[in-house]
Parts: sequence; C-alpha cells; structure tokens
Amino acid sequence: MAKEGPDWDGLLKWSLANSDGTQPPRQLSEEDRKWFMEAMQAQTMDVIKRMKEITLVMQTPEQVLEAQGVTSADIEGMLEELQEHVESIDMANDLHSIGGLVPLLGYLKNSHSGIRSKASEVVSTIVQNNPKSQQLVMEANGLEPLLHNFTSDPDVTVQTKALGAISSLIRHNKPGITAFRLANGYAGLRDALGSENVRFQRKALNLLHYLLHENHSDCNIVTELGFPRIMMHLASSDDAEVREAALRGLLELAHDREGETSNNGLAEDEKLKQILQDRIKHISLMASEDLGAAKEERQLVDSLWNACYNEPSSLQGKGLVVLPGEDAPPPDVASKFFEPPLRGWAANPSTKQESSVKKEAPLLLGMGPPSATTQVERNTSSGSDAPGNAET
Repeated sequence: MAKEGPDWDGLLKWSLANSDGTQPPRQLSEEDRKWFMEAMQAQTMDVIKRMKEITLVMQTPEQVLEAQGVTSADIEGMLEELQEHVESIDMANDLHSIGGLVPLLGYLKNSHSGIRSKASEVVSTIVQNNPKSQQLVMEANGLEPLLHNFTSDPDVTVQTKALGAISSLIRHNKPGITAFRLANGYAGLRDALGSENVRFQRKALNLLHYLLHENHSDCNIVTELGFPRIMMHLASSDDAEVREAALRGLLELAHDREGETSNNGLAEDEKLKQILQDRIKHISLMASEDLGAAKEERQLVDSLWNACYNEPSSLQGKGLVVLPGEDAPPPDVASKFFEPPLRGWAANPSTKQESSVKKEAPLLLGMGPPSATTQVERNTSSGSDAPGNAET
C-alpha cells in the first residue's frame, strides 16, 4: 500500500543540497520556507494520526481482532512501530493525551507472551528520562502489571523486558522507588539473580547497583535478604558483564556514603576473600591483549580488596590495576587533521611569530630622535600644531 504524506526523499535531497558545506549559507526564499514548514507539519500530523489509529486497535477487544483476522504477530509489529514513534519525548507524552497509554498498559496482561514483552519495551521507551510520562504511568497504575510480569511471568523474556521497563520507570523517580520497595521489589531482584538467564541477571544487578547508590540505607535490606552471598557467586560468573556488575554491587555494600568502610560482614567472609584471590590469579595469568577488556574488573577487584582489607591488592604490585598508557588521553586526531584553517593558524605559534616579525618596522640608521629641548622649541615655534589651536 502506497504511503501518503510529504515527499521525504525530496526533503532529504533539498536538505543535503542546502547544507553540504560547499557554499556559504543563503537566505531561504519564502517559497522554500513555506514548503519546508508544510513538510514538517505534515509529518507531525501524520505521526499523531497514525498513533490514533494504533490506539484504536489497542482499544479493540482481543477476540474482535482475532475474528477480523488480526494475529498476535500483527499486534507485535504494530507495537514495534509505536515504539519508534514514542522515541520522541513529545510523542511519548502525547500518547496519553490521545488515549493510548491505558490500552498499552493493558497489553502487559495480554495472553500472548510476545505482546506482553513488546508492550514492556514500548513502556520502557516512553518513560526513559521522561519525568512527565513516568508520572503518567505511575498514576495509571502501570507499575503493578510490570511488577507482576517481572516476578511471576512464566516466560523469562517477558520477565527481562518487564524489569527493563521498571528500571526506566523508577530511575530518578522517588515515588517510583518507594513503590518498588513497598511492593517487595528487592525480593524479585534476588530471585532474578538466581536465574540462569544472563541478560536477566545483568538487568537485575544494574538496577540493584543504582538503588543502592541512590539509597545507601537499603544496604541493610539487601544484606538481610542474602544478596551478598548471591553476588559473591555471580562474581565468578563466566559472563564478564555479570562479574563486573556483581563486583560493583559488592563494592557499594562495602562503602557508606562518606567513603568509610561499612563492610556488612564482607571482610570476615572467607568466601569473598577466596573469590577475590581467584580473580586476582586469573587476571595475573591473562594475556596482554585480554587485559584491556578486563580494565574495569581489575579496578573493581582492587577497590573491593582495599575496601574490605584496608590494603591494596597484589594487582597493584604487579602493575595490573592501571596499565601503562591506559590513563593517557587519546591522541587528538580530530583537531590535527580536521580543524578549520583559521583555528589551525591561531593554534600555530610559529606562524604568528613569523607574521609578527614581518610586520615589525625596519631598523633605521641615521640621526637619533631630537632632544626634549629641541622638541619644546618646535612646539613653541609652531603654534598651529598645538592642542586647541587647530584651524576650524
């Protein structure tokens, strides 16, 4: 089916032709300006119109759609399109205005796991770094079905997507964090860490670290729930991201807000010490080309050892915490090869010196300047040159 709307190929060609940098900028004619504004306005109207059409489908009962031949794959494709539209914060906020947010949240309870999963992805996009939509989803009780899918859905992919949406919803959102805590969300994170799914573990560890960093008083809660032992186990995971996230969480537990050690029993735990020693041994045996990829893990292991035992790890003595050149800034390739000519000239002192030398007045050989007495006599004898005696 042919798409109606503005000529986007023409708009792209026009934009490239007028901004390729080969010609100085020019004033848009009234005709060009009118055409451009109409094209942009048409696109905005088209997106809103399409979002209203998607909203109408989401509001239609599932059995009615099935009777009309609409499949779950069709709905997933529609939600994927909606996700692209709501990547714009304005469009994300408009979804509620046109009545689409509530039926979208309803899809979190759909009988098809693929639809539940995709609906969580759309919600995550809507609320990410968007306080207004975070508030709207909270007011629409959107956290409840997300928590249910996170903790109880039989499909681990649905659980993972729901956790991702929860993470986006409660970040920088104090009411959301409070609601998550009251809904026993930490117990859900603990269960997620016990999963065999690596992606699920990563998301749980990352959200856990964020919560502990923002609310360090919650360290007592996670300690009581047995998180330290679980994270110790994950610190030996075969997945590098899981290992690093687990070490990061343990390090957060090992420090309080003021930077003083508050080990929560970590320093006395022989299992943690053995795990760290094993990681140090493994890192020490790494090939040089593998050490770069393990940079963060090396620093985390050393920092956690220092926090628990008040001394640097043996990685420092071996020079493996920071390798030579790792802290050096990258070469300034951009300014060297791509800087504008004027900027390059201004940054080249030798050029300026040569220029200033050329502009210096030549040294004249001959009689020196007149004495002060002679200058007074000249001024006295030439009254027309004195201040205030100029001809009018």
